[in-house]
Amino acid sequence: MTPGTLLLASGIAAVLGALCARRAPRLWLAATIAGCCSAGLAAAWILATRTAWEWRAPVALGGEPARMWLDGLGAFFLVLVSVIGGAGAIYAQAYWTDRRHPAAAPAGRAWWSALLGSMGLVLASAHGLLFLLAWEAFTVSSYFLITLDRESREARAAGWLFLAASHLGTLALFAFFALLAARTGSWELGPLRERAELAPLFWLALLGFGVKAGLFPLHVWLPSAHAGAPSHVSAVLSGAAIKLGVYGIARFGSWLPTPPGAGEVVVFLGAASAVLGVAFALGQHDLKRLLAYHSVENVGIILIGLGFALVASAHGDATWGALALAGGLLHVWNHGLFKALLFLGAGSVLQATGTRTMSRLGGLWRTMPWTAALFALGAAAISGLPPLNGFVSEFLVYLGLLEALAGRGAPALVAVPSIVLLAITGALALACFVKACGVVFLGAPRSPAAERASECAPLMRAPMVALAALCVAIGLGPALVWPALRAPLGAWRAAWAEAPAPHALTALGTLHVLLAASAGAAVLLLLLRARRRGWARAETWGCGYAAPTARMQYTAGSFAALLTEWFAWILRPVRHVARPQGLFPVHATFEERTPETVLERVVEPAGRVVLLASEGARRLQHGRLQAYLLYLIAGLITVAAVALGGWGS
Repeated sequence: MTPGTLLLASGIAAVLGALCARRAPRLWLAATIAGCCSAGLAAAWILATRTAWEWRAPVALGGEPARMWLDGLGAFFLVLVSVIGGAGAIYAQAYWTDRRHPAAAPAGRAWWSALLGSMGLVLASAHGLLFLLAWEAFTVSSYFLITLDRESREARAAGWLFLAASHLGTLALFAFFALLAARTGSWELGPLRERAELAPLFWLALLGFGVKAGLFPLHVWLPSAHAGAPSHVSAVLSGAAIKLGVYGIARFGSWLPTPPGAGEVVVFLGAASAVLGVAFALGQHDLKRLLAYHSVENVGIILIGLGFALVASAHGDATWGALALAGGLLHVWNHGLFKALLFLGAGSVLQATGTRTMSRLGGLWRTMPWTAALFALGAAAISGLPPLNGFVSEFLVYLGLLEALAGRGAPALVAVPSIVLLAITGALALACFVKACGVVFLGAPRSPAAERASECAPLMRAPMVALAALCVAIGLGPALVWPALRAPLGAWRAAWAEAPAPHALTALGTLHVLLAASAGAAVLLLLLRARRRGWARAETWGCGYAAPTARMQYTAGSFAALLTEWFAWILRPVRHVARPQGLFPVHATFEERTPETVLERVVEPAGRVVLLASEGARRLQHGRLQAYLLYLIAGLITVAAVALGGWGS
């Protein structure tokens, strides 16, 4: 049974469950968990044994048997798909119920199954046409999940934007696979590094997969789709689905030759995505849109690692490339875990308050302590703080960059700005999540909805706890994760599979354990002392006022205003100000919105030009025969003039 088939078993259960509506959710959940566990265990076995699984279907596509093949690189991504898919399915049982969404919930279960199955099929495809079919199924199922709430205009618009952007990427991938098949004479996929003439095809792969990964500036669909989708869908899209774009770049970057400078271009795009992604996140007032932009940032961090692996391959497979690649791949897992945790936490907040606008929240740590604590842990992990998993993968990327820097030469020139930009990204991410956690969970409630909020259901809490536990486990035992990285490293370059685990990982794990124990002891001591002495509680940001109100607190915009001013050249904030007038003003407002700069300032104006040109062309078709004859004569005269001019010269 293929990994994709194992995941599709949950879709079969959804159809069978429809025959007995009362048992449908439980039957579907059981089959989904079984499929995810089976696929995850099969992938873990491939990682542990460093073997590959192969199967040729009895049916032919393009005149050749459809071949499926799963090696260490595909298995590495399949583990993440299985974990996030299972956690999201459990969460959805309490978040997206049949009682609240009688029409959308059954459809959501079916499309969730289709999404997991198609992602598994993409990872196991070693045939160009089968890959494209699985990729299209993956895109379509993502669209229907994004637009589950058909009554939401925001969700419908986000779905159409996602579909348009995705099919632009699919068009590039169709050209990539068609040209690859034409030049090799086969649709079968595999290592072809010795075929130097295939190198230019890398740019098509980078475009097609970069759209799905949300690489800046190809990210235009991502903020709206992740913000407008149901939160468990946002978790799987950000935690697992966009990683298939990363998988495509990694897969064909290792299988095919790459043109000169490809590694440097990927590093540049990764660094730009990291810095600009976190800059746009700082300017957001919508909690889920803020998290969506951090997906752009973290994909950038991953691509810095992959880019340096390409640079190392161009310089004799230098060993520092293995470190950078290991960091980038581990960040695929880490980002999937803490970003899914954060989106599930945002879903709990949205369900409890009915709003994603941070300036209408506040004080939720009192009524939602579990959600607040788990969200804070995810925020610390995504900010790259020790002793959590985000620090470990970024640490490995830094090790690779520093070793490249020590080697001097051209790679060192690329490593210097990458190190600086990676450090800036980490600092800005920390500032952004201090804002998010502070405005949403601390202080006083800013609205009646925030004041009435209550903790989420246990079925929503359980997957969040599991994801948080994995973030802690990887952080406390980083050396234990290295064996799982050997298989994907070997799939990239066989020699890299034998790269020894950096000694710094063992020391880092010991330091993290000591740090976690010290932090736990300090918190326990403070709680005991507070209980004994009866310390009084005060509002966060009370600012010394005798009777502070919620209106006196920082808002999401004012907290980050100083930092967002640095990026005003790209954020282009739109402000509406009504200044106070007179000695006793009765009215004053200040509103600020950060637009989707690339979408609103580049894509939409270009689209309007195309529409105007199309409208002009349509006016030429009016049904008058005389005009059509005139067009024909004018065309013939033009062709004749050009031909005579060329003949005369």
